[in-house]
Amino acid sequence: MKFIPHDYQTYAIDYIKTHRIAALFLDCGLGKTAITLSAINDLKYDDFDVRKVLIIGPKRVIECTWPEEIKKWDHLSLTYSLVAGSRAERVRALRKEADLYLVSRDNVQWLVEQSGIPFDFDMIVIDELSSFKNYRAKRFKALMKVRPRANRIVALTGTPTSNGLMDLFSEFKLLDGGKRLGRFITQYREAYFVPDKMNANVIFSYRPVPGAEEYIYKKISDITVSMQSIDHLQMPDLLSVRYDVFMSEAEREKYDELKKEMVLSLPEGEITASNAATLSNKLLQMSSGALYDEEKNVVRIHDRKLDALEDIIEAANGKPLLVAYWFKHDLDRIEERLNKLGISYGRIDNEKNIIRWNRKELTVGLIHPASAGHGINLQAGGSHLVWFSLTWSLELYQQTNARLYRQGQKAKTVVIQHIVTAGTIDERVLKALESKDKTQTSLIEAVKAVI
Repeated sequence: MKFIPHDYQTYAIDYIKTHRIAALFLDCGLGKTAITLSAINDLKYDDFDVRKVLIIGPKRVIECTWPEEIKKWDHLSLTYSLVAGSRAERVRALRKEADLYLVSRDNVQWLVEQSGIPFDFDMIVIDELSSFKNYRAKRFKALMKVRPRANRIVALTGTPTSNGLMDLFSEFKLLDGGKRLGRFITQYREAYFVPDKMNANVIFSYRPVPGAEEYIYKKISDITVSMQSIDHLQMPDLLSVRYDVFMSEAEREKYDELKKEMVLSLPEGEITASNAATLSNKLLQMSSGALYDEEKNVVRIHDRKLDALEDIIEAANGKPLLVAYWFKHDLDRIEERLNKLGISYGRIDNEKNIIRWNRKELTVGLIHPASAGHGINLQAGGSHLVWFSLTWSLELYQQTNARLYRQGQKAKTVVIQHIVTAGTIDERVLKALESKDKTQTSLIEAVKAVI
């Protein structure tokens, strides 16, 4: 296929070529893979500035999206080697002569510390920089060891601050060694944050000091470019709506009992929430309609969301629906209800069902954000996404929405519908996502490229 770049794509390609450190915060649908490959192609075959490129990303994206894009565009002369499979297969792939070496982020530590192959890449591309937001993670520490050996690095993401500005420390330390935001997390915290939630001397969270956001954005602006789809593409309208469901009095009593006492007694057994994270997880499960007891058995609480989903499917009148779920018992109960109704559906976790969805052969596509949030094009199959159960992760939430709300969507309006159990933690999750999005939007706006 002939590549005819939009003006913003030409700008981004030139930005990569003229910046040895480049962070591209590109909204979903802007073609970040094609942009990066075009820049690499020019750097290797026109400028002779790179020889061997390492591309790191989520497993599905590395194994599917990048190979497809490399084969897709006529102007690319790049060869690649997919470093996947068994240890022996990965070693063979690393020894193979190629321009690009595609490695899952899960294999970064192995590549650096265990493969036995010298790290001689002169350019690194990180697809989804947010994968390296944890400075304690093994993959971060491993890549930091060899980062100085690469003359160029490109970082791609649409959600650089999915959990707030604190994420930026490790992400930019990986890029510039700590030049802009500091070499140590303590320096970064002391410069831009103050303690927020704490108990005595134990600090649980931090909040930015007044003016910190603007100063941080200014510090990274010389190596960062940000673009949003809505600024550069003819995007459909995006409609976000709530579908409230309500527990019965008895169901509400069980919910409140767990919330207040952190122990819920049921005929099937006793469920304990030993800390806030566990409690949050349990309450989210209850809001969805079921939860696991201490023996991992599923205890049904209500079918309110299942009934709502059935109503939404009926109202869609045959139009395809993409349904996002979080818990395994959500999937099981949804499939049980769909089987009962005789509705065609498929799990969007394999190539076969992705093709079936895009051909509109499925009435319902079931998607888990953690396994299918990145790199999958589903816009051809429908324009209506239903969140059966929510996630706290802004990154996964936005990426899942972007499977439909992206370039190539033919519908005039994309509907994102949230089934919310009123008066429960569901409402807090939505509020938290909106709050985090304000930080995300601020960052993107502050470093947005003027073209």
